[in-house]
Amino acid sequence: MLLCAELILVSDTYNPAAPAGADPSHPVLALPLDGWHRAHGGRMVEFAGYHMPVQYEGIMAEHAWTRSQAGLFDVSHMGQLVLRGANAAQALESLLPGAFLGLKPGKLRYSLLLADDGGILDDLIVTNRGEDFYIVVNGATKHGDIAHIAARLPEGVTLEHLTGHALLALQGPEAARALATLDLVPAHDPARTLESLVFMEAAPFLWGEVELGVSRSGYTGEDGFEISVRADHVEALADALLAHEAVRPIGLGARDSLRLEAGLPLYGHDLSVETDPVEADLAFAIPARRRAAADFPGAARIVAALEQGPARRRVGLLLEGRMAAREGAQVLADNRVVGTVTSGGFAPTLGRPIAMAFVETALAAPGTELSLSVRGKTIPATITSLPFIPHRYVRKGIA
Repeated sequence: MLLCAELILVSDTYNPAAPAGADPSHPVLALPLDGWHRAHGGRMVEFAGYHMPVQYEGIMAEHAWTRSQAGLFDVSHMGQLVLRGANAAQALESLLPGAFLGLKPGKLRYSLLLADDGGILDDLIVTNRGEDFYIVVNGATKHGDIAHIAARLPEGVTLEHLTGHALLALQGPEAARALATLDLVPAHDPARTLESLVFMEAAPFLWGEVELGVSRSGYTGEDGFEISVRADHVEALADALLAHEAVRPIGLGARDSLRLEAGLPLYGHDLSVETDPVEADLAFAIPARRRAAADFPGAARIVAALEQGPARRRVGLLLEGRMAAREGAQVLADNRVVGTVTSGGFAPTLGRPIAMAFVETALAAPGTELSLSVRGKTIPATITSLPFIPHRYVRKGIA
């Protein structure tokens, strides 16, 4: 997300799984770049109701390329929404636990769409575009999100689904240099150049006569950008980016391993309606003003968890050996089940298997030694701080 894009879990050879929210009764759709992916050797799988590329030259190679160069991801399956109206910020605060009344134009904020009991319906990114709010939600949940939000909007506030737009993510240490070669022109404020953007900031640009919405954000832990563009221009944009020697197309498989190394949760696996923000280690998304007011969905449950501590917490695990633990693997302490793995796989950057899991809070401290039950074997594992590798976002004073 984008900080909040979702991906299927992958094995070393990749075994596609049905993502949360997929509806087998509906036909599988094609992304605007479907033919482009196939022409570039993309191996297509079904995900979130779309045919999407899982890999091109291989997950390990694509992962390493993104960490060292720049990877181009098609995330057009995600939902791009626009909230408009004089009371749009207030409407957001009635649905999400974040602070939007004071969010400055050009700023992004990570937040959570909450059920009435405080369970997480989705995680998302909100951008204040000045005249409205642009929201990116996960692809597998977007239709449910839209229905949930629309049913709760006050009079005078409207929600639009940008079905005619595509979304690309350019991620990696060479992303800024590659994007700069397009000679983008600020659409509104001349001072709002591409180089001036830092992590969680956005601005509109013109690429020739093509309008682009560019944010400095992503779901890999690397510096990078997400680019919203009308679908009829996305192939030309993808070609222009791919013309740079540092850019290669990257599939879902590497996106999943990249986000796992970055310690970023995946909706439908690490997050669900049964999960609250505190146990998910996402309390940073609830500022002090909202905690004190306790005026968001599920506030009683969430404020209590903040004050008393949750019964379990999302943690990172470093596994010994080479066997990876997948979602559903039991976490053990003295032969007692104390948690469950929610995401796991081999971390190419670390050269070892890693996982995220929910474990009892008393056992959640970094350095705690536990074990995992994986395919009839017991694997030693140690809790570690998240992320597994440092984020390399460009922040204030660095750009």
